[in-house]
Amino acid sequence: MNGPDGRPFKTRAGGVVTLGDLIALVIEAAHSRIDEAEIARGYSTAEREQIALAVGIAALKFGDLSNHRNSDYLFLLDRFTSFDGKTGPYLQYGAVRIKSIIRNADALGLERGPMLPATHPAERSLLLHLSMLPEVIFRAIDTRAPNHVAEYAFELAGAWNRFYDACHILNQPDLARRASWLTLAETTLAALTLLLDLLGIEVPERM
Repeated sequence: MNGPDGRPFKTRAGGVVTLGDLIALVIEAAHSRIDEAEIARGYSTAEREQIALAVGIAALKFGDLSNHRNSDYLFLLDRFTSFDGKTGPYLQYGAVRIKSIIRNADALGLERGPMLPATHPAERSLLLHLSMLPEVIFRAIDTRAPNHVAEYAFELAGAWNRFYDACHILNQPDLARRASWLTLAETTLAALTLLLDLLGIEVPERM
């Protein structure tokens, strides 16, 4: 792990950085990111602290595990803690958004149903990405390379976001299609949660 200058990452005093130092750095940065994005606005101090801890640890773990174990990489605090791009916080936020949709569906009493054949390109793309889950996990095991899991999780989150932007689940007037999409949302959440769990990343209930 190297600093932004490409040299081994060290403290300001030039000493070796400990894991505790890194955790403190990412948690502090996570607090700033959460404030900037107005995430967890109005939540209790205790819950904001829990979310910042989860986001900071996610940033650190994903930043490390998204690289091949034999590769050097740059420790870029601003990039690692961003809610945009290939980062742990981005994946957490995507999973939390799905949880919010499911909670809203439950509050409205909306039913789930069997998944129907895709009618939209974004829906088809998401289904195809989901079908790759077993292959990716076995590849990561066979090669002892968790970066495959990290890369796939990012691609799956992107496929979900494109589907969500194109297909408005809760406003879908076709009841069977809406029920199908809710099942697809729950399936995607289960897959993302599994992938993040494999990377040691917690998904908060809300953000």
